[in-house]
Amino acid sequence: MIRHDALDALPVRSALPALAEALAGPGAAVLVAPPGTGKTTLVPLVLAGLLGDGAPARRVVVAEPRRIAARAAARRMAWLLGEKVGARVGYTVRGERVMGRHARVEVVTTGVLLQRLQRDQELPGVDVVVLDECHERHLDADTAAAFLWDVRQALRPELRLVAASATTDAQGWARLLGGAPVVAAEGASHPVEVVWAPPARAVRPPHGMRVDPVLLAHVASVVRRALAERSGDVLCFLPGVGEIARVAGQLGDLGGVEVLQVHGRAPAAVQDAVLAPGERRRVVLATSVAESSLTVPGVRVVVDSGLAREPRVDHARGLSALTTVRASQAAGRQRAGRAGREAPGAVYRCWTEAEDGRLPRFPAPEIKVADLTAFALQVACWGDPDASGLALLDPPPAGAMAAAREVLTDIGAVDAGGRATRRGVRLSRLGVHPRLGRALLDAVPSVGVERAVEVVALLGEDAPREHGDDLAAAVGGARREEVRRLRGVVADLADPPDGDARSGEARLDAHPAGVVAALAYPERVAKADGGAYLMASGTRAELSAGSALRGAPWIAIAVADRPVGKGHARVRLAAEVDEGTARRAAGALYTRGEEVRWADGDVVARRVERLGAIELAVRPLKDADSGLVRDALLEGLRREGFGLLRWGAGAVGLRQRLGFLRRHLGEPWPDVSDDALHARVDEWLEPELGRARRRADLARIDAGQALGRLLPWASGEAVRLDDLAPERITVPSGSRVRVDYGDPERPVLAVKLQEMFGLQESPTVAGVPVLVHLLSPAGRPAAVTADLASFWKDGYLGVRAELRGRYPKHPWPEDPAAAEPTRHTNARLRR
Repeated sequence: MIRHDALDALPVRSALPALAEALAGPGAAVLVAPPGTGKTTLVPLVLAGLLGDGAPARRVVVAEPRRIAARAAARRMAWLLGEKVGARVGYTVRGERVMGRHARVEVVTTGVLLQRLQRDQELPGVDVVVLDECHERHLDADTAAAFLWDVRQALRPELRLVAASATTDAQGWARLLGGAPVVAAEGASHPVEVVWAPPARAVRPPHGMRVDPVLLAHVASVVRRALAERSGDVLCFLPGVGEIARVAGQLGDLGGVEVLQVHGRAPAAVQDAVLAPGERRRVVLATSVAESSLTVPGVRVVVDSGLAREPRVDHARGLSALTTVRASQAAGRQRAGRAGREAPGAVYRCWTEAEDGRLPRFPAPEIKVADLTAFALQVACWGDPDASGLALLDPPPAGAMAAAREVLTDIGAVDAGGRATRRGVRLSRLGVHPRLGRALLDAVPSVGVERAVEVVALLGEDAPREHGDDLAAAVGGARREEVRRLRGVVADLADPPDGDARSGEARLDAHPAGVVAALAYPERVAKADGGAYLMASGTRAELSAGSALRGAPWIAIAVADRPVGKGHARVRLAAEVDEGTARRAAGALYTRGEEVRWADGDVVARRVERLGAIELAVRPLKDADSGLVRDALLEGLRREGFGLLRWGAGAVGLRQRLGFLRRHLGEPWPDVSDDALHARVDEWLEPELGRARRRADLARIDAGQALGRLLPWASGEAVRLDDLAPERITVPSGSRVRVDYGDPERPVLAVKLQEMFGLQESPTVAGVPVLVHLLSPAGRPAAVTADLASFWKDGYLGVRAELRGRYPKHPWPEDPAAAEPTRHTNARLRR
């Protein structure tokens, strides 16, 4: 019996006429309805014509972002019809299908919908598709929306589309769906009081998967406070399974209050129990799966940690994983709304009101931050390898797409043009990440179907943490339904490998966990190296202090992240492998060749076998290629500078003189800066460089002789070098004094004061007045001037008064401008 009273109470009913009009006209609509209005349950029943109101009978597919939401939505709709799930309303999620022959509404995950679209783009028999919770911006949902719009434009214009969400960019979705009308429904949620409950002391911000234990202890205390201050069940939002387990442990025995844990890995029985009224008061610890699509009955209080998990890719280290972030304002509103579904409630937010205003408005679109390998395979199989023709709210980042295509090319899933191969199509139908699909197909011949699917099923989920980082010990903890599903898929695809397959035909002898991890992540096979592990990608990684894998010569790393303030990675999940397995699994990374490079201050020539960055075998190389040696020497000069050459006083002086002329006269005088010398090394350092083989040979090269090749000989200007920038200047005493060109702005002439008597104008070089350092008889600076005439007139008397008594044997005339210059003392002059 249809429960009309419950249906009539759903506020979205007021928007149904406008929605029906939109679908009858343009054929697409954006439905914006707050949580609890019935958009997920009433709307599909009405569109399918299941409420006996004369509406036409249609087959409706509802796509939800999560399995728990899909099952819950189907059960709720079946309850509203007074039926069991599977009669006229059913669901299909990965590894589970409950659908009767006469079902008219089917709730699926977006991943399942994508699989169906790839198998048959027309979706035969489907009249309406509802994409629920679009605001979450999951990559699968964005992709499904783009594919469906393609189908509607090219194949089935009669297919009706509804993008439904509680909080979203409605106008953006409307533009994406060809200017579809926006239909809004008013909410009828109850008021929710906001209680700001920040920690008393500072909490370290989240980094990677790490959450400060201080915050988790605080969340547990806020849950206890909420139980004491409010009535009803408490729903507490935490970022992940590990944090849920820790807070549950800290809550302990709450005296008659039941503590439940809800997350994507929770057994279906536990998820069902949460969604049914409880006999006792409850505390439900949940991840973001409980943000939308689900109503947890009895909840009057929400405790929000303010954290969420989002995918991120560390391209520099070749790591991709979930990371902990501050939840967006939109997520905060969704979470708070859970407390007002059935009655007035309260939300305890574990941060300050000031912080709330600085939070991002919406969660980051997954397409902008996630690993795009699976997306790239989807669009390649769809026939649009670069996704340029797809209707997407945000285009995929070019760098992430390039990295994804590189992975797909390496595993044989796409060809050089980015188009899907036969193997790529097979991989897309496995329903797992392409890396895991490759591992599954290629591991079966070595480890058998059962062991392969167990490990792949485990890696496709958040692996249980009770075994630490030991993947082999965790095998057996995968979802049974996923193991069954993969076993069936492998059986369906068990045709002989196609011509473009990259299968590991040689038998891999390591533990199945290691084989699968190595095949899935070949760039993460790692060799022990000085207390840590060096991955084939070049990233260094460390095991935890108590890891059971310590001492293993080789491991295959399935999951890793980067600790705060560290440049290397931390192993989260790995398995031991032998070198043979590592070599075969990462065979595409194997190289063998000659390496000549500058290392440890000299040329190092070796014959090296590598697995990516890992050195497998090294032998000294004699008679290395002269071109490679030359490149290594140039690298040494770039790293350590031209000081590796022999620089006598003349060479240093020549470089300084040329630098001075370049600054003041420009062309044709050469630029002799380091960058310019590196750019013209062929012109001035040959043939000496071509004959050199090691550092010692560089030290024998006369830098001055080599620099001489850069002088402007062709124009004839080179002969003017000594005129324009002479090494020495003849001063009035007859001495030839060296000019210091160390400062290219103004040369310096350091000369004893008495040798300059009688000179009225300061010397110049290339038209630039020389800065004269007048020295005492002992050779110490007495004065500095660029204008001798002014010095003789104004400055000399002070210097004379100070030094005359100290150096009485030297001449100190009253009129130095008219005095005879001399290098000698008074006694010498008298003789």
